[in-house]
Amino acid sequence: MAAMSTQRLTGQQIADAGLDGWTFLGTHLATRLRTGDFASGLALLDEIGAAAEEANHHPDLDLRYVHLDVRLTSHDSGGVTERDVRMARRVTELAEQRDVRPDHGTVSRLDLALDTPDRTRVLPFWSAALGMAGGGDVPDDEIRDPAGAHPLVWFQDSGGEEPRQRWHLDVWVAPDQVQARIDAALAAGGQLVSDAEAPSFWVLADADGNRVCLCTWQDRDDKGWE
Repeated sequence: MAAMSTQRLTGQQIADAGLDGWTFLGTHLATRLRTGDFASGLALLDEIGAAAEEANHHPDLDLRYVHLDVRLTSHDSGGVTERDVRMARRVTELAEQRDVRPDHGTVSRLDLALDTPDRTRVLPFWSAALGMAGGGDVPDDEIRDPAGAHPLVWFQDSGGEEPRQRWHLDVWVAPDQVQARIDAALAAGGQLVSDAEAPSFWVLADADGNRVCLCTWQDRDDKGWE
């Protein structure tokens, strides 16, 4: 088990673990604990914090007035490992002791993508303007907020023909939430541009042609995680 603890899991392995109320968003496990009020959320946060200290494996915790968001990843492995699965099970136990069920239905991950024919020409500007960093373990087509508070920004190779959209959003959601998102977007006046890469991602556009990709972990084991 110790040897497996630092091995990055595939999306299918994570799905097979059967973590009710959790979803895999490409880089991390995520759930939302609807505590109902701030004091209850703070108490649960303290209990999760104590369990994390005991396990020496620490989640990202985002406490709001009526809910607590939990994100789990193994930074030394660049993804989700057995350690995260074990910690997710422990968080679920602590939540259920307070009659709170983990809920993945509304959690998501937002990335910003800039379509560019030459990322080396523009990436340094955006790194400086946004106060974000590349290099090191960060892929050479990305910049990231060192504090992890802002969305990841990545630079997608594109042609130089005009006119063209430059910025688009990547929204990572649980596989069982994709169709509802697509249906709602189409009902709101959008259009499905392409499902050629489904279930990895679908491309949608608003009435003006501005695009967004709805992404899942599915069919990505040979395509990368991000």
